[in-house]
Amino acid sequence: MRVLLVEDDALLGDGIRAGLKQAGFAVDWAQDGQAGKLALETEEYAVIVLDLGLPKLSGTELLKWLRGRASALPVLILTARDKVSDRVAGLNAGADDYLVKPFDLDELIARLHALLRRSAGQTTPLLLHGDIALDPVTHQVRKSGKMVELSAREFTLLHELLLHVDRVQSREQLEQRLYGWGEEVESNSVEVHVHHLRKKLGADLIRTLRGVGYVIDKDVSAS
Repeated sequence: MRVLLVEDDALLGDGIRAGLKQAGFAVDWAQDGQAGKLALETEEYAVIVLDLGLPKLSGTELLKWLRGRASALPVLILTARDKVSDRVAGLNAGADDYLVKPFDLDELIARLHALLRRSAGQTTPLLLHGDIALDPVTHQVRKSGKMVELSAREFTLLHELLLHVDRVQSREQLEQRLYGWGEEVESNSVEVHVHHLRKKLGADLIRTLRGVGYVIDKDVSAS
């Protein structure tokens, strides 16, 4: 799950990036509004964590620009501005959630998971598919009630595919969602992760469309 963090405070930004990566997110960190805008023009993200008091282009201006492009990308605002009027202005500009500094990292992560669930049309935290259950919060996967150990990349890939059941995703799309800036991507990384998931969760779980991509079918009996 790839996150764009737009925050100019170096200490805070570094802490948020480290915490989100530990929670299983791939994180790109832009330290001013213009850099955030460029990232949004060139990359795909699942959610944005956005500070308001940014240099070069304010968070509010960046948010208005994003919504002006008819983007429904979930946005969580981080700010030290704690007045009701500030929160209202941020939400009216198009934010989906609002967190006032200082904040607890666990709360930020929980709010991001909630935003991702809503954007995917989920009503419960668990992702269920046949006898497989994935919990994004605890990073646990069970098959027929038994815990299955997955690597961080395997978990993230399974999460992406389960969030978009019946939607084919290309290798390039999946790579974008698995890896952040500066992370090395091996040429066959997605294929290797898919192979491991099939071994652990069932050969028929993920279907390959050669030359197109990968999909988990809604019909769990599909092969």
